[in-house]
Amino acid sequence: MFKLYFFLFIAFLNSCINGYDGSLMGGINALDQYQKYYDVPKVGSTTGIIFAIYTLGNIVGSFFCGPFTDWWGRRWGMFIGAAIIILGTAIQGSSTNKEWFIGGRFVLGFGVATCATAGPSYVAEMAHPAWRGTITGLYNTFWFVGGIPATWTVYATSELKSEWSFRLPIWLQAVASGLVLLGCLFCPETPRWLVSNDRHEEAIQVMAKYHGEGDRNSPIVLLTYREMIEEIASEGSDKRWWDYKNLFDSKEAWWRMSCVIGMGFFGQWSGNGVISYFLPILLETIGVGDPGTQLLYNAILNVISFVMATVGARFTDRIGRRPVLLIGTSLFVVWWTVITVMIALYGEEGSTNEPGARAAIAFIYLFSITYSFSYTPLQALYPVECLAYETRAKGMGMYNLFVNIAGFFNTYAIPVAWERIKWRFLFLFIAWDAFEVAFIYLFFVETKGRTLEEINEIFAAPYPRQKSLQKHIIVVTDRGILDKGIDD
Repeated sequence: MFKLYFFLFIAFLNSCINGYDGSLMGGINALDQYQKYYDVPKVGSTTGIIFAIYTLGNIVGSFFCGPFTDWWGRRWGMFIGAAIIILGTAIQGSSTNKEWFIGGRFVLGFGVATCATAGPSYVAEMAHPAWRGTITGLYNTFWFVGGIPATWTVYATSELKSEWSFRLPIWLQAVASGLVLLGCLFCPETPRWLVSNDRHEEAIQVMAKYHGEGDRNSPIVLLTYREMIEEIASEGSDKRWWDYKNLFDSKEAWWRMSCVIGMGFFGQWSGNGVISYFLPILLETIGVGDPGTQLLYNAILNVISFVMATVGARFTDRIGRRPVLLIGTSLFVVWWTVITVMIALYGEEGSTNEPGARAAIAFIYLFSITYSFSYTPLQALYPVECLAYETRAKGMGMYNLFVNIAGFFNTYAIPVAWERIKWRFLFLFIAWDAFEVAFIYLFFVETKGRTLEEINEIFAAPYPRQKSLQKHIIVVTDRGILDKGIDD
């Protein structure tokens, strides 16, 4: 099990890479040294392009990450993505002009797309079935394991008066991807990928060693292997790199993708983009003008968010996916309403109401705490669970595509809109989060307490949401056979 946890930790580092960039750019964008060196403002279309080109690279990479992960396997998919990220970091870190810097961010985003597909797929397929929900939920909490060093590094280097104030944090982005590159060489391939490529004996050996305590006749090994044989076709769409039609060729497929795409958009458009990339600008609006103080607030928030995301990962298995998302999203509506009112009252130029500004900061923190608890663990777990094996890699590629389409809005539209209409832009999040609550209630299924193969039964039902809410039970008969049933 300790070896298994090591392998899963290597996969978790893929999430660190994305979290590092998300917090890094928001930090260095507040540095005068960075702004003067590349001649860029804090907000506006130029800044939007620099932020969004990473997302554009991610979008382009989304069409390649599925084939990479299906052809060569989950671990080699992580290896390829990490290698591309190191290349992008080198280009970005050595850049001497704005165009060169933008090119590095595009390459970086391209590599992250593959890591964001292979990483969660590896975790979900490799984790012990009894802990799949918690372990896969923890995957995305490592966003903050990348974000925390990024924010504190920028806070520390902000005192440097040279260009190393922003170059050093950029070069450190290669640390996590370098560990992934080396760690993948020691990781076994996932049993599901091995079975799908007719390497059954290797799959049984991996499951026996890491799930069955060395016993190839362990009940959990036999049950999981039997379900894989039943569900994984020998000639599925995962063998044909061009074949994406299984993602949309039936009602079942459309329902799956509704949950996947919904999670992609909701995870980006709930208002977290403003906090992640533009917290210093938001703080400046309510009177926190000192860049050092802005960076300190940002760094502290990342630590708190990591703690709450870790706690949330455990509660997704205890409470369930749907209740966590419904409660969390409903609270978003409340928090953004209060934040918008606070900024309207105390964010105008010349306002000296310090208690009002502090109250606005408190509710910004409340939003981030709620988001970290409810959404961060599920952003990797939920789409993986909603996809069948044969469409998992391509489906996660599509998920990554829609995440980055939504992210492009965050990174490009927000700085442009903020420059023009300021805080009034926040009204959009109030309305959108209310829509999210309704969509989750009507279409999202509950996947708690089921194996990846058992979740297929939910989507095969006429009304998957209703089917998923029925009580699910497992019965061990006197013959020792695990018999599934539904208690209506």
